[in-house]
Amino acid sequence: MTGTSTVGRLRVLAVDDEVPALDEMTFLLEGDPRVAEVHRAGSATDALRVLRLEAVDVVMLDIAMPGLSGLELASVLRQFRQPPAVVFVTAHQNHAVDAFDLRAVDYLLKPVREERLREALSRVCEEQAGIDHEEQLPVELGGVTRFVRRSEVLWASAQGDYVRLHTATGDPLVRMPLGALEQRWSGAGFVRVHRSVLVNLAHVDEVRLGSARPEVMVAGTALPVSRRHVPDVRRLVRQARNGGGGAGAGP
Repeated sequence: MTGTSTVGRLRVLAVDDEVPALDEMTFLLEGDPRVAEVHRAGSATDALRVLRLEAVDVVMLDIAMPGLSGLELASVLRQFRQPPAVVFVTAHQNHAVDAFDLRAVDYLLKPVREERLREALSRVCEEQAGIDHEEQLPVELGGVTRFVRRSEVLWASAQGDYVRLHTATGDPLVRMPLGALEQRWSGAGFVRVHRSVLVNLAHVDEVRLGSARPEVMVAGTALPVSRRHVPDVRRLVRQARNGGGGAGAGP
């Protein structure tokens, strides 16, 4: 069962097969004033039993569990007529692509910090209010996992089975196809200009289409525009000239 939370507070189902982790998550959730009630489940099967009886707004879901995994349960939840929001909670960041594909609201790494949990709940509240929350991708840099915000990405480039995210502070890799990133971020101002390049329009400084090698300038870097994508880029230039914002047209 799912439905609209009463008086704007969240009904949460926490799912984890490890009791200490489940106890800690329950404790943190109950301490947040935006949470009305917390249900618990020690497995995906138990979670489905709870969901038959209780309406919840968000499921805090461990991934690695015996039997049905958290990813498999999330796939089931997406088939619900009114699916709850899903926030994955895991000790490993290598499931981020799958979580991305399943439209998870957030992806928390264990041990969960109170401030990150508050941020995840804020994202759930924004989603319920119809606000487009800014997405983040977990990446590993120097053995430390950090989250890269969508707006930080200047452009993304395909590197085999990976995508390199080019930001002002580094160029981390994430394991996912560029096409998946394009599909997810197309509505947020990201445009494919080449089979291996996806650019953030907010950071395009100049468009150069009048030469034998069309390109766009992003943060001082010239990126190629393939012939098949030139019409799309020309349309963006027209929109900019008509006051739609975005890229400036070069010669």
